[in-house]
Amino acid sequence: MAHLFDPLCIRGVRFANRVFVSPMCEYSGLDGCANDWHLVHLGSRAVGGAGLVLTEATAVLPEGRISPQDLGIWRDDHIEPLARIVRFVHQQGGVAAVQLAHAGRKASTYRPWEGHGTVPEDAGGWKKVVAPSALAFADGYSMPEALTSEGIQKIVAAFGAAARRAREAGFRVIEIHAAHGYLIHEFLSPLSNDRQDEYGGSFENRTRLLRDVVVAVRSAWPERAPLFVRISSTDWVDGGWDLQQSIGLARALRKLGVDLIDCSSGGIVAHAKVPVGPGYQTAFAAEIRREADIMTGAVGMITSSVQAEHIIATRQADAVIMARELLRDPYWPLRAARELGQPIAWPVQYLRAAPDGARARVPVDPEDLAASFGEQHAILQQ
Repeated sequence: MAHLFDPLCIRGVRFANRVFVSPMCEYSGLDGCANDWHLVHLGSRAVGGAGLVLTEATAVLPEGRISPQDLGIWRDDHIEPLARIVRFVHQQGGVAAVQLAHAGRKASTYRPWEGHGTVPEDAGGWKKVVAPSALAFADGYSMPEALTSEGIQKIVAAFGAAARRAREAGFRVIEIHAAHGYLIHEFLSPLSNDRQDEYGGSFENRTRLLRDVVVAVRSAWPERAPLFVRISSTDWVDGGWDLQQSIGLARALRKLGVDLIDCSSGGIVAHAKVPVGPGYQTAFAAEIRREADIMTGAVGMITSSVQAEHIIATRQADAVIMARELLRDPYWPLRAARELGQPIAWPVQYLRAAPDGARARVPVDPEDLAASFGEQHAILQQ
């Protein structure tokens, strides 16, 4: 029986435990570039002992950002600021991952503390947002322009190019964002996709963009490196995307080289009634794991060590992917391991505050890390 702080191996990557940091937008970048805020935010979670540290949604094109302040990976000069964070996360014994994203019709919006709806051009937004169909998300949001076939292929290529940059930055895991009402989810859901071409209508057609993106990313991503996909398991609206379609999608993605489905939900329409509560999405992870024979991550209102342990021990998911609780306490893994009586290595700098008998986690020497990065880079280029 697996436990929360047992290691997990996927392809050629070993995660020290099954506590994963969920992508959380920080709205603090400048022209897509990561900065000191992102280093400290993500680095703190690595110091806290998380097995995987995911960046926020990182846009593959400038017009694919949720807000003008989101991170990006559409230019080569985005690589080094991200690599600086990757090096620190790996130095602490964590695994650094990047979530590749395109916001679709929900792009060019305000940061949460500055307002709602579309940011105009004179305030830093952009003129055109795109989607599968000319259907706005809600009042106050831009009417998107329906993508042409050429536009779709440009986006697929952008995901592939972003995967190459992620490899250059040293990330060990990529997650494709296909949830929460952003572009790929917009193609999946009948509520936002009324196309009549090969990208609309049937399940096969509505899932085509995601399958194309997975192939493009996998072709630029090493065979030994894991690939995750985050989906909305249901739209919570009759006639929308649902769990049975998610199971069918997961089966198809497994055959294309996807290793884990990050099982979230909702976000495609503003009027959905979502029954939010502790572990309210965990059943989706369990069902997809069982029916599609693929690893899953459970996410959503997971806050206590006992709750997280129960999810892993009962094989509902292979990892817990935590967001708000890790904002409240970046050192939650250290506390949870002590509460559960399970082993976790403490940073040697914090060992004097650790419980009796705790193991020390000595940071990787920067020179050794640089050497290992050079070796990894050579392997990844093969």
